[in-house]
Amino acid sequence: MNISRIIDLLPYQQQHYPQPDCLAAKVNGVWQKYSTQEVQEYADKISLGLLRLGIGKNDKVAIISFNRPEWVLVDFGIQQIGAISVPMYPTITAEDYRYIFADAEVKAIFVADSNLYNKVNAATDGIEGIVAVYTFDEIAGATHWKEVLDLGKGSDVAELEPLRAAVTPEDILTIIYTSGTTGNPKGVMLTHSNLVSNVQGTVPYVPVNQDHRALSFLPLCHIFERMLLYLYMRMGVSIYYAESIERVADNLKEVKPHVFTTVPRLLEKIYDKIVAKGLELTGVKRQLFFWALELGLKYDTQKDQGWWYNQQLALANKLIFSKWREALGGNVIAIVSGGAALQPRLARVFWSAHIRVMEGYGLTETSPVISVNRAEPENNMIGTVGMAVDMVEIKIAEDGEILTRGPHVMKGYYKKPELTAEVIDKDNWFHTGDIGEMIEGKYLKITDRKKEMFKTSGGKYVAPQPIENKLKESVVIEQVMVVGAGEKYAAALIVPSFMGLQDWAQHKGIPYTSDEEMINNPDVIDKFKRELEKANEGLAQYETIKKFKLIPNMWTVETGELTPTLKVKRKAISTNYRDIIESMYR
Repeated sequence: MNISRIIDLLPYQQQHYPQPDCLAAKVNGVWQKYSTQEVQEYADKISLGLLRLGIGKNDKVAIISFNRPEWVLVDFGIQQIGAISVPMYPTITAEDYRYIFADAEVKAIFVADSNLYNKVNAATDGIEGIVAVYTFDEIAGATHWKEVLDLGKGSDVAELEPLRAAVTPEDILTIIYTSGTTGNPKGVMLTHSNLVSNVQGTVPYVPVNQDHRALSFLPLCHIFERMLLYLYMRMGVSIYYAESIERVADNLKEVKPHVFTTVPRLLEKIYDKIVAKGLELTGVKRQLFFWALELGLKYDTQKDQGWWYNQQLALANKLIFSKWREALGGNVIAIVSGGAALQPRLARVFWSAHIRVMEGYGLTETSPVISVNRAEPENNMIGTVGMAVDMVEIKIAEDGEILTRGPHVMKGYYKKPELTAEVIDKDNWFHTGDIGEMIEGKYLKITDRKKEMFKTSGGKYVAPQPIENKLKESVVIEQVMVVGAGEKYAAALIVPSFMGLQDWAQHKGIPYTSDEEMINNPDVIDKFKRELEKANEGLAQYETIKKFKLIPNMWTVETGELTPTLKVKRKAISTNYRDIIESMYR
C-alpha cells in the first residue's frame, strides 16, 4: 500500500502490523490500550461527528491538550474529512490563544481539562464562528468530546470514502503557530506531502520496529513529537503516553520503552541526578562510579580507543552503567534528541553506557527533520547534528547560514506571503536562520543562531550558544545567558543548579542556608569563578566571560522568559534583568 498522505498511515498499519496497543495511556492507575482497529474506528466516528457539526474541507479545528490518545484520535478524525488541525501549547497565554483562534478562523476546539477549558472560554469571548468547545476530561457544564462521537452515530462510515479520497498530498494537514521570541506567532502551513516526505525520509535510520514500544512525553503540538507519532505508526511501534513530565522516571520503569524522544534539557537533568547519586556514595563505590564516568566522557563513536580502554569500558558497563540502563527501563535502543544543542559530553557518556543518542536538527518550517545522527556509531559524529535524511538537500550560504531544500519545506506562513518570501528564496531554498558548517563534507554542525550573535564594542562577533552550552556542562549551572552587545566584553547571567550547589556545599562542609543567601556567599561566588575560568580556557580572548551575576529564580515558560520549547527569550530576560546587566558594565 502506498503512503502519500498522513491519513494512509492507519490503514497501512492495520494491513502490515496491526497492534493491540497502537496507543496507550494511564487512566485511574491502569494502562488503557487502543488497538490499531479501535484507533481507526474512533477516528471515523469523530470525522462523522465533525461533519454533523458543519465542519468540512479546509475548516480549522484546534487541539489544546497534553499528550493523550484522544489527541491522536481527534487529529486523525480531522484529517479524514480534509479539515485542518491547529494544535497549540497548553502553556501559552490566553492572549496568544485569542490571536490564533482569530487568525486561523478556528471553528471548533478540543481541550484537555478544566484549567484549559476556563482559559479557552475567556479567550474565545466575542470571537465569532466558533461552533463548540469540547473537553477530553468530564467537566461539569462543559461539552464532553464523546458528544462528537454521538453526533456521528447511525451514520454510514461509507460516507467518509469520497471525502478521504478527495484529500490530496498537497492539501494542508496542519497549521502550527510558532511562538518565536518576538511579535505575534506565525502559522506554519504543513501539507500531507511535507510530513510524509519526512516520515519516509527517516524510515531507513530508525532502529526500532513493530516489536517495540515508545514512551512519548514531548508535546504533540510541537512538530518534533508529531512527526515521530506518524513515524512510529509507519513502523508499527506502540506508543505509550507518559502521565506527566514529573512521572517520566516512573513511566520509563513501567513501560520499559525501546525508544523515546527528548530535548537536551531533560537528558541534562537525568545526567545531573545520576551524578548527584554518585556524589552520595563513599569509599570504593564512589571511586568506581567516577572512574566509570571519566571513561564515559572519553568515549568517541568514530574512534576505537584500543583493547585496554574497551576492556575497562566493558567492566564499567557491568558494574555502573547497567544501573543507568535499568533506570531507563532496561530496553532503550535509542534516544532521539532535538530542539536544542546537546552537550557532547552527554552524548559521549550515554553512548559509552550502550544508550545510543541520535541527535537531530530541524525546524517547524521543515516538518521538522533536516539531519540526524544515525544509530550506528560509525555514522554518528558527536558534536554534530548528523547527516541529511533522504530527499533533503543542505547548503551552507556564503555568510554561513544553513539553507535546505526539498519536499519537507513548508507551504508557507498562513496569510503572510511577504514573510514566506523572506525565508524561501526564488530557488526554493529555505533560510533557517542558523549558522553552521559541514564536517567531512557530510555531517552538519550548528555553530549559532544568526540573529543571536552580537558584536562587542571592539567589533568582534560573539556566538553566545556554544559558550552557554560549555558553561551548562557544570553540575552547579542550570541556566545561563551570555550578554555583551555593544559592550567591551562578554558577561553572563547564571541561574545555579541549586541541587548541584547543595551537593557541593555538603561535600565542602559549607552550611546551606537558602538559595537567595547562598548566591551571595563568598565561597559560592569563588566556586562559580573557577567554573568560568574552566569554560574560558577553550575560548578566544574576545569570547571569554569577564563578569557574571548569579540569579536566584529559574527562567520558565510561565514567566515569559522561555519559549514553549524551552529556548531562552533573550529580549525578555535582557529587559527583566536590565539593571543587573548594566551593573556588570558600569
